[in-house]
Amino acid sequence: MAVKVYGPAISTATVRVLLCLEEMGAQYELVPIDYSTGEFKSPPHLARNPFGQVPAFEDGDLMLFESRAISRYVLRKYKSSGPDLLREGSLEESAMVDLWLEVEAQQYDKAISAIYIEIAIKPVYFGGVPDEKVVAESVEKLGKVLDVYEARLSKSKYLAGDFLSFADLSHIPYTHHIVASPHASLFESRPHVKAWWESLASRPAYKKVTAGTPTSK
Repeated sequence: MAVKVYGPAISTATVRVLLCLEEMGAQYELVPIDYSTGEFKSPPHLARNPFGQVPAFEDGDLMLFESRAISRYVLRKYKSSGPDLLREGSLEESAMVDLWLEVEAQQYDKAISAIYIEIAIKPVYFGGVPDEKVVAESVEKLGKVLDVYEARLSKSKYLAGDFLSFADLSHIPYTHHIVASPHASLFESRPHVKAWWESLASRPAYKKVTAGTPTSK
């Protein structure tokens, strides 16, 4: 029986989970959740995710929420059918995967998500105007984070080492939008970051999951 992912395909957190499922060649059913009707706050969805967020994930009697936790579960469940993206067979390599996942969650995500919210979510879904001060401050923060990435990626092809890992894939959901926005130069101006992103964007899983997903032009 295929697992179920509850969430809209445009959700960045949902995309994170779908990428992992596609990388592992897993069968799954995407069950759309309608933002416009407030379905994510409905009692049935709150039973799946008590915080009223997406995605939620169902595998038989197991229900999970939080995209990074779901993704780790997927990568462990299907580890025999896809790439080794957690590197749990090596203490050192798995530690580096964990380290860069923390960087993604604590440093990268906080800067890039603020840009995405201002230039895409506010105008498209709420008819608002981007707060240019917030955008400028977040672009500066993201630039400083990417300077660290540029230094790291000058020493290894991917963040955790010379191997693709979940630490890399976890960056895709927001980056997909920002590289298609007026702030693409943040990535294009840093050659090692640019090469890293191009490698991620060339993967079949990326192309399938993001096909038809609106970008922030």
